Amino acid sequence: MGILLTADATAAGTMAGGGVIMVIYIVMIFAFIYFFMIRPQKKEQKKMATMLSALEIGDCVLTSSGFYGIVIDITDDTVIVEFGNNKNCRIPMQKTAIAQVEKANAE
Repeated sequence: MGILLTADATAAGTMAGGGVIMVIYIVMIFAFIYFFMIRPQKKEQKKMATMLSALEIGDCVLTSSGFYGIVIDITDDTVIVEFGNNKNCRIPMQKTAIAQVEKANAE
């Protein structure tokens, strides 16, 4: 009878240890997801927001579609960009379509 009681006690002890290990694994998975997926994405969004807030008239921009142009006018969420040497090619677009900014006075 004593052998049966010790077997039940050791089985209960391993179940509690397995639960702790499972919790540790879950915490490690969430930490991995945060540090390798969520945190870099938030950092990139913050960098993009500061770039777009510093956008000025006359800056050379690269759009997400790959076109280079010069900013002519800026409103709250849209930008009018002039493309090429043709002064008639002015296209309004959203600020979020801008991928890169080169300042006009940076030499």
